[in-house]
Amino acid sequence: MRKPKAKLKLKTKRGAAKRFKLTATGKIKRHQAFNRHILTKKAPGRKRALGKAVMVSDADVEQVKRMLLA
Repeated sequence: MRKPKAKLKLKTKRGAAKRFKLTATGKIKRHQAFNRHILTKKAPGRKRALGKAVMVSDADVEQVKRMLLA
């Protein structure tokens, strides 16, 4: 009788691994867009806020987890 084949391991999406990080509590952290160029018309407070990381929205968490923890 043949040995059953092991299920293939799924690879992590490398693009997602570079863009998202898991926090200690299991939430997913991401960086914000709109902070690369055309910064002259943006307010200083807005630019400061855009530089900080934020959590992924609840609607996208399952999709991002699937890409990271595949």
